[in-house]
Amino acid sequence: MSFAELLDHVGGMGRFQIIYTILLAIPVFMMASHNLLQNFTAAISAHHCHVHINISNTPYTNLTGKLAAKDLLRVSVPMDSKQQPEKCHRFVTMQWQLLDSNATVTNLTELETEPCADGWVYDKSIFTSTIITEWDLVCDSRQLKQMAQSIYMAGILAGGIIFGGLSDRFGRRSLLIWCYLQMAVTGTCTAFSPSFTAYCIFRFLTGMAFSGIVLNGVSLSVEWTPTRTRAVVGTMYGYCYTIGQFILAGVAYAIPNWRWLQLVVSLPYFICFIYSWWFAESARWLVLAGRPDEAVKQLKRVARINRKKEEGNKLNIEVLRSNMQKEIASTKSSYTFIDLVRTPVVRRISFCLCFVWFSTSFAYYGLAMDLQNFGVNIFLIQMVFGAVDFPAKFISVLTISFIGRRFTQALTLILAGLSILANIFVPQDLKTLRTVLAVFGKGCLAASFNCVYLYTSELYPTVIRQTGMGLSNTMARLGSITAPLVKMLEEYVPFLPLIIYGAAPIISGIAATFLPETLSVPLPETIEEVETRPRHLRGEEQQMKILLTPTMPDPAKEAS
Repeated sequence: MSFAELLDHVGGMGRFQIIYTILLAIPVFMMASHNLLQNFTAAISAHHCHVHINISNTPYTNLTGKLAAKDLLRVSVPMDSKQQPEKCHRFVTMQWQLLDSNATVTNLTELETEPCADGWVYDKSIFTSTIITEWDLVCDSRQLKQMAQSIYMAGILAGGIIFGGLSDRFGRRSLLIWCYLQMAVTGTCTAFSPSFTAYCIFRFLTGMAFSGIVLNGVSLSVEWTPTRTRAVVGTMYGYCYTIGQFILAGVAYAIPNWRWLQLVVSLPYFICFIYSWWFAESARWLVLAGRPDEAVKQLKRVARINRKKEEGNKLNIEVLRSNMQKEIASTKSSYTFIDLVRTPVVRRISFCLCFVWFSTSFAYYGLAMDLQNFGVNIFLIQMVFGAVDFPAKFISVLTISFIGRRFTQALTLILAGLSILANIFVPQDLKTLRTVLAVFGKGCLAASFNCVYLYTSELYPTVIRQTGMGLSNTMARLGSITAPLVKMLEEYVPFLPLIIYGAAPIISGIAATFLPETLSVPLPETIEEVETRPRHLRGEEQQMKILLTPTMPDPAKEAS
């Protein structure tokens, strides 16, 4: 019997799998809080130059205690085209003539201005403190906000590379436990950062932990659940992340101080670290790592929890080896990133998945990390962006389970790209329509993420699954790092970022059509299984064609 059959033998989707799935899902609720946290901790409040008044020896000396704040601002800071105070400049000298309603100023642009040498005044009606207000990341330093987010995403990239390879060598469980601890510690340290540099360093380490939790959590879930329930379990994790976006909006609304907000979303991972010691190591990985005795022990434990103790007692190393000889033999060779492109079918899978992961993440974060530009309440738009995931992921799980992974992956990406491109033709003043299109596109990309995590784990064999997930995660992080850089192009061509954000998912959606379907197909254990499976299926298709083709009479035989 195969490992999938062994898993069914000890209970299938029993009590152990249900408890395991729930415990793995709890941290996912807070993962959106870290991924999208800078929408709130780095929110840009309305600001203008700090005004220092020196009105002695002027005709307005007697107005010292009577001058209204708006009048003081009027004579100190120039107005922009929207009649709002300039964010980055102030008048060199106080322009008192602006207070005289009878006076005429021929050209305000000719009045001499200077940068905000004495700092800024921030509107604290929504956020009492952010990294923007604390370290003055505005005007000439405004790009540091995007850099901080890119550094966090670079941490996720580094974590995918490092933890993806290490978990194939040292196991999923131990790496997951470590990543829970790293997330808790570095997230807490971020809240106490004394400087922007320290903040970026701790955010980088937090990103690494985030990546390790995703990779190892998904792998443990996939490798302990039966084939028939993987789509449902994967979608449940997707909904946990969606609910996490609601949690983030609520917590951010209740806690307007960035340091306390950072602390609140980090401390729960200490609890996850404590209970994660109960986790069982992947029996699949133990077998392929040459530790079948431990695999038998874990399977017996699972059977006991699932109330299948008698079936578990029948398992031993000899039974395991006799039924998994092919998988065990495959471990005689060591596997590296080269194995992702060494053979033709796996190479095609790797190339197509690289397109899918890059563009999904690229377009997703191009939309999700730009909430303030929608011109509506940031907490409301966060809720709307989260709410769209519910119907999107529900529809995706239906198509994943009944139509197929390939169809779902390609369709969601193409629809997302088309909705983003459609916004190019919508006027800027139609904010509602632009928001609706963006929300629809974000929903499609959320469904794409929901599918691709499951799809990738099913396409790669066990011996290189984590390595393949690491490569996929790398491409996703490259996409998320690139997204804010592309956003900067709108200063030169306003619609160019939308063209790029829209074209990438469409191209990758086409690439997804070249991936093999994995609906109702057992997880492959070895590279050889992946390479032979398509040929086997093509052979079956050829046999069906032969059977369905009507037999034509042979004239020569009839003549004889």
